[in-house]
Amino acid sequence: MPETNTYDAIVIGSGISGGWSAKELCDRGLKTLVLERGRMVEHVKDYPTTNMDPWQFKHRGRIDEIIRENPVVGRCYAFDEATQHFFVKDKEHPYVQEKPFDWIRGYQVGGKSLIWARQTQRWSKYDFEGPGRDGFAVDWPIRYEDIAPWYSHVERFAGISGDKDGVDTLPDGEFLPAFEMNCVEKDIRDRIKAAYPDRYVVQGRCAHLTKPNPIHTQQGRAQCQARHLCYRGCPFGAYFSSNSSSLPWAMKTGNLTIRPDSVVHSIIYDEQKQKAVGVRVIDAHTKEAKEFFAKLIFVNAACLNTNLILLNSTSRRFPNGLGNDSGLLGKYIAFHVYRGSVSAVFEGYEDKYYYGRRPTAVMMPNFRNVHKQETDFQRGYMVFYSADRSGWQGGAGMDGIGAELKDKLLEPGQWGVFMMMQGENIPQESNHVRLHPELKDAWGIPQLVTSVGYSENDEKIIRDFHAQASEMLEKSGCKNIQVADTRQAPGLDIHEMGGVRMGRDPKTSLLNGWNQLHHCPNVIVSDGACMTSTSTQNPSITYMALAARAANHAVDELKKRNL
Repeated sequence: MPETNTYDAIVIGSGISGGWSAKELCDRGLKTLVLERGRMVEHVKDYPTTNMDPWQFKHRGRIDEIIRENPVVGRCYAFDEATQHFFVKDKEHPYVQEKPFDWIRGYQVGGKSLIWARQTQRWSKYDFEGPGRDGFAVDWPIRYEDIAPWYSHVERFAGISGDKDGVDTLPDGEFLPAFEMNCVEKDIRDRIKAAYPDRYVVQGRCAHLTKPNPIHTQQGRAQCQARHLCYRGCPFGAYFSSNSSSLPWAMKTGNLTIRPDSVVHSIIYDEQKQKAVGVRVIDAHTKEAKEFFAKLIFVNAACLNTNLILLNSTSRRFPNGLGNDSGLLGKYIAFHVYRGSVSAVFEGYEDKYYYGRRPTAVMMPNFRNVHKQETDFQRGYMVFYSADRSGWQGGAGMDGIGAELKDKLLEPGQWGVFMMMQGENIPQESNHVRLHPELKDAWGIPQLVTSVGYSENDEKIIRDFHAQASEMLEKSGCKNIQVADTRQAPGLDIHEMGGVRMGRDPKTSLLNGWNQLHHCPNVIVSDGACMTSTSTQNPSITYMALAARAANHAVDELKKRNL
């Protein structure tokens, strides 16, 4: 009966953005249902490998046979014997790759917030102004000033470590103490600054509690131990995840219901009321269909699944997908270009080492085309680098046995330096996803077709990064500089964005400046699908800020009877 399945709000997805939607809605007093297609994962209780030592794993971390059977997820940097239970296996959730695309997914309560890389940089004014200034995608309907208070809101609650650097291309936030650069990273920073006054090297900002504040201890979270075993789930709650932070907080209000194993089929649109009224789900185990109803529907299923759900939400009013009058739903999918890297060795500091396993790298915000167009490619790239005593590599490739080998292992090798890029991909209409007309998954839902590839602009960005990174390392005194291109498919960056982009004009966008569907405003999309462009910064904290902002606005509108 509808009355027993009715809530004030429904949130589809329990990952980073879904967790924030649920937290804000519950804090505002709304009875909220979170629908998660995967299994229940409870903080600490369901982190089975979090305190295991390497020798306690049957295969010492290697799962070659499983990787051969699952080549897509097997390419993910965080997938191994200790973390495999938090990742979707290829065979169990097929999709159609019209062009090569590595779709990395985590179907469980908490989603990929359990396995994300936790890098959190605010976007700058140049990122929100970029499309309008440089004539690509469409103009963002918001600016930095609109989202800045919400960045602060989520930073204070989540706990972000970093320095106040005073760099306008990488705005400062509400920071906990930063991790420290090691001696070689500081040396390279100083040499880069001397050679390139407009290039800023800063300590990486990350969602780790270096010094918890009262708001964090109220969540039951504790200080980061710098173990760098984060992808197993953190028993300290030291990094931000839905499981350790936003969902338990929402649960304490008494307003939250979480329903795992609920595969969302579609959003129900009422022709007479001219609004969405509920969500149709398929039980993951029984395959039974069930419907839930609410005044507000938040779609936070992660970018591509959000596109899939909206495309599958058809009615007489919306035969091509919910809110899709423009025909742009599923189009302009974009990502981050990760292919380029540069490695080198650094001579000196052999009497120095470092403590712990710092969970972030040093970063350099974009310095290309920031204030105006000045190269033969659009936009640019962020640079990350780190230095370590990488020569010993846990004994790999070393000669010797017994005491001789153990003595060698106690002597770290030469300092090595590694730089990588995070390039801004320009959204293109041809990069899209759509529903397959015939193939369906185990729950009777159409499989997604991915048709997303690189452009010549991406290739130019990669070449420029290789040239600039090599030059910077050479001027920093590095030797044996080597460039590499992984040639990896899009998707492996796990930063897919777009398809339900924000904009000012309903003819060229799906969402307004408050993340509401133009043509169905009680449906709010505030995960990666809403992004108009990609910037060069990591996107997760922007998703969190947009989700918090959108949820509070929707509650305000609901109370005014505008929704």
